[in-house]
Amino acid sequence: MEPKKNSPFVGYEYKEATVPDEKASFYMDCYANFGWEADENVVTTSQNGLVTLRMKRDRKMINKTELTRLQRHFEACAKEISQLERSRTSAATVWALAVGILGTVFMAGSVFAVTHQPPIYWLCVLLAIPAFAGWIAPYFVYRRRVEIQTKNVHPIIEAKYDEIYQICEKGHSLL
Repeated sequence: MEPKKNSPFVGYEYKEATVPDEKASFYMDCYANFGWEADENVVTTSQNGLVTLRMKRDRKMINKTELTRLQRHFEACAKEISQLERSRTSAATVWALAVGILGTVFMAGSVFAVTHQPPIYWLCVLLAIPAFAGWIAPYFVYRRRVEIQTKNVHPIIEAKYDEIYQICEKGHSLL
């Protein structure tokens, strides 16, 4: 590519950011408020649900130090949002696994009761009931825990998004 005639030289600094596919547009919009623009000379790659954004900005821009500080604050808030979104399902998974394992323990007791000499059928049936319940319940436990955690985390995530928008607004005013 040939440089444009009569245009001043601009030195760029470059940045790569790997972000979730569904949030690529959000990140590009936010990074634009810190002086970054998409690098049209490089192809954006996508794999495993992640997109690698390649950006550039003028090395000699004014307020670069403050913009960098705001950008780091934005990146920290975005990381917190990602962790909060993951927390919705992680605790629910632990609860569901615990209930499933408990059901398996009851089933093991039921099997031991029926293989005992002589077989203890009444104990086998008595232990099989909570065992099957322990194998069916994890689905419902998981859904309920996700619902509860979502209600708890949603206001915090929204507050973080508001904080990000304030940071971007400050960055935009510095450009």
